Amino acid sequence: MTCVRSTLLSPACVLLVLSLGLTACGTKNIPNTRIEDTDENQEIVAFVERYRKAVEARDVAALRHMASQRYFDDMGTPNGDDDVDYDALMVGLTRLGTEIKDARYQISYRGVTYTARERVLVDLLYTGWFKVETPEGPQWRRRLEPHRIVLAREGSDYRILSGM
Repeated sequence: MTCVRSTLLSPACVLLVLSLGLTACGTKNIPNTRIEDTDENQEIVAFVERYRKAVEARDVAALRHMASQRYFDDMGTPNGDDDVDYDALMVGLTRLGTEIKDARYQISYRGVTYTARERVLVDLLYTGWFKVETPEGPQWRRRLEPHRIVLAREGSDYRILSGM
């Protein structure tokens, strides 16, 4: 395409120049996320994707390995009755392997924040479909909610501190 016919640019060339300028100024995101494409963020998303796949596979051993022994989740409530520590999480993971017959787990990444305390906050929206046994037979249950997974580096990899 020839952009110069006279001293004025054609409308198509103006749009082309503007779109190139806008894409050059913006940050690039990891595909299918709202997360800036950096080496650190790619490592975080890859870790959470391994977690997602382990949930779908109901791979209790992999999920146990991903959890920090310092795991603690207050479930977002001031009441301590629903708090989950590492031991309670291990019991819950065992139930996942026995009570959930099938699972589909989809994640939409919303943000990654690095804190001064060397924590990584992964904000996401998840949709989970879980097939459970009921008195009426197997049924699918759906959960959709915003969620936060908190990670910390332990050794050479990340571990989940809360949000499983």
